[in-house]
Amino acid sequence: MNEAKFEVWDVFTDTPFTGNPLAIVETDGTWTTAQMQTVAREFNLSETIFLMPPSVAAHTARARIFFPTAEIPFAGHPTIGAAHFLARRDGLTDIVLEEEAGLVPVSIRAGRAQFTAPVRPAPQGGPIAVGICAKALGLAADDIGPHNPQAHAGGPAFAYVPVRSHAALIRARPQEPAWSILMETAGVDSAWLYTPDLKARMFSPTAGIPEDPATGSAAAILASQLLENGDLPDGTTHLTVRQGETMGRASMIEFEADVADGAIHAVRIAGHAMPISRGTIRQP
Repeated sequence: MNEAKFEVWDVFTDTPFTGNPLAIVETDGTWTTAQMQTVAREFNLSETIFLMPPSVAAHTARARIFFPTAEIPFAGHPTIGAAHFLARRDGLTDIVLEEEAGLVPVSIRAGRAQFTAPVRPAPQGGPIAVGICAKALGLAADDIGPHNPQAHAGGPAFAYVPVRSHAALIRARPQEPAWSILMETAGVDSAWLYTPDLKARMFSPTAGIPEDPATGSAAAILASQLLENGDLPDGTTHLTVRQGETMGRASMIEFEADVADGAIHAVRIAGHAMPISRGTIRQP
């Protein structure tokens, strides 16, 4: 029976048993997509990342990332977690991951991993009607704002739904059939809700994720939503996103964006991570 080593890390936190859990599986590069999907479904976490030898020797590892239901080209919390894992295993401070969305350089400094998003985020379609968003989340139309709801993409894609208060954020729940209408209208399978002070929640039930404790890729793509709504000026902007509090898994995502002449030039996401468990899992 063939087995692979794995570790579980809590990501976007420096406190064990908070943040977003991540399964990291070390493989030899021979596993099939179906085998990786089976193992991701077995862990049943928001994401599982599989690390294998890189295609170019100068890079650190090739990485493939899976929801319980499907592979995705890029995600923030697996990138941060895998970088912390590789830094501890190999004594590295600079890492390059070969992800499906492209090369992702990650630096580790003072216990904090930071990556530059491989794809610059951009709007996907126009603004989404407030009424559609409100019905989909069990909220009143007055709860939505002050920004315009809209989908944005940068590898993955999300419907960004601004809510005016913490109370509205806590009340929000996907409501069918309105939820499916929102997803179809936006052309996505996930919605990321945020308050003016950047407390956030992410729902993706059709992808097998009822709620995600921390979504690094959504925090990166937030740059496009902020720019579209006039809230990302030229220069470098530093922000902190807090997610997962309603789940008892408080997470902190650090965001930086470089903007010049009204265009996004780079987005960086940073965070801590903590090892929680390790073991072996059989190859399906």
